[in-house]
Amino acid sequence: MASPSLFAASASLLLALVLWFRKPKASSASLPPGPKPLPLLGNVLDLTAKELWLPASKWAKQYGEVVYMHVLGIGLVFINSPEAASDLLDKRGSIYSDKPSLVMSGELCGCKNMVAFTCYGDQSKRQRRLLHKAFGVPVIPSYHPLLQTETHSFLRRLIANPADYQKHVRRYAGGLTLSVVYGYEVKSNDDQFLELADECVGLLSNRIASGGGIWPVDVFPFLQHIPLWMPGSGFLKNAKIWKKKMEEFVDLPYEYVVNSMKSGNYKKSFCSNLLEDESVRAVENFEFDLKWSANSMYSASIDTTLTVVGQFILAMIQYPEAQKKAQAELDAVIGSDRLPTFADRPSLPYIEAIFKETLRWGVPVPLNLPHRLMEDDVYKGMHIPKGSLVFGNIWAMLRNETMYPDPDNFLPERFMESTGDPILDKRRNPKNYVFGFGRRQCPGLNLVDSSVWLLMASMLATLDISKARDDYGNVVEPEVVYENPIFRIPNPFKCDLRPRSQKSIALIQQSEFPFA
Repeated sequence: MASPSLFAASASLLLALVLWFRKPKASSASLPPGPKPLPLLGNVLDLTAKELWLPASKWAKQYGEVVYMHVLGIGLVFINSPEAASDLLDKRGSIYSDKPSLVMSGELCGCKNMVAFTCYGDQSKRQRRLLHKAFGVPVIPSYHPLLQTETHSFLRRLIANPADYQKHVRRYAGGLTLSVVYGYEVKSNDDQFLELADECVGLLSNRIASGGGIWPVDVFPFLQHIPLWMPGSGFLKNAKIWKKKMEEFVDLPYEYVVNSMKSGNYKKSFCSNLLEDESVRAVENFEFDLKWSANSMYSASIDTTLTVVGQFILAMIQYPEAQKKAQAELDAVIGSDRLPTFADRPSLPYIEAIFKETLRWGVPVPLNLPHRLMEDDVYKGMHIPKGSLVFGNIWAMLRNETMYPDPDNFLPERFMESTGDPILDKRRNPKNYVFGFGRRQCPGLNLVDSSVWLLMASMLATLDISKARDDYGNVVEPEVVYENPIFRIPNPFKCDLRPRSQKSIALIQQSEFPFA
């Protein structure tokens, strides 16, 4: 009798043959160019689970602005230029805004209702309307006092223990979002909600959605029904554990808000404001959408902030001349008697340039989470098949040598002057890319823009950021390692973060600051 593993392998091969022969051959001649596939298997050997954006960018240079490959008949499309991203993901958003319905992350791990994974339709539109109410441009100034308070708390923790800078950034991002979204105040590094968020965001980035989130069970859905005793069923056991944890991540903070409101002892937040709005509450599925929208905002902000701030510190120690210019501007505009505020932002063009260059040079999410094409499309004579998974290759766009000469170097000056071409100036803004595209653009981008800008400006105003030195005074070069397959978060590296002066220490240690 054939073994269960042999049966599974035979079934997989049979399904691959069916997928291959059902693929529309008439259109294959006009598919976008790409690496040559293997028979049946396609380009499975060309893909990597770690830093896929690096080979994807090599393909972009070799094959052009749209690259096509397939794995067992499932199309993978890499959009490599700003023009193609605008034409397809933005202008044709009605057919490029779907998300793949993934068995592993969606059904088995319980993430299908998160904003990043929700299929395009009524639910995704309702969720985005809720998020826009809380995080649209007109609303962001109402969060400024909270952002300043959290930034000052971060600085105090940082100068007390600079070696744990990444832990402080994580607490800052998690604490800020918990306060904004749920009205919850974090009081320690081992806070229950912070630890839960840390664990679940890690699961999402490093396990559940690793490598674009495509698991064998997504290609062969019948695998979800195999017995737990069968070899190769470990993913089902993991999924059961992960789903329970993700449900806690969604339910517990939301229950905190509801219970706080019942007691009458609560702080205003995204959730409480909407729960008090009768016109919004009347919408069908309101509470379900609110719970999942709140969690999605919480999940996305932590790793995004951690990535950008980590890349900022790395840039400052590798390009000290940029740091000196930024501090000279801050000293001239603000002086040494107070910390930066949002009112200063228009008067600090070089700080703005550093912020933009950090987004460009650091590339927080080098490959946008895949969209799913909802119908066949033709672009510049190339046929893109329905059902293809479409990746915005943000890394390739932000390393585009035409838009950004000398792209591998950190050069804030590139954003200090106009190119003379208004269209090119607009296209060069990295904010157009790092937060995603079209109707699936990150809904929290305005909050991240404000919070991270203030964090950078405040760190530059009060700290000298440099390479670490050993006990003999020798410079220690940072060891930069990237392990997260989605976010370009550098692992903690050695660096020297110290106050610029005694006056800086006094400013940081004050418990309250005047807001402008």
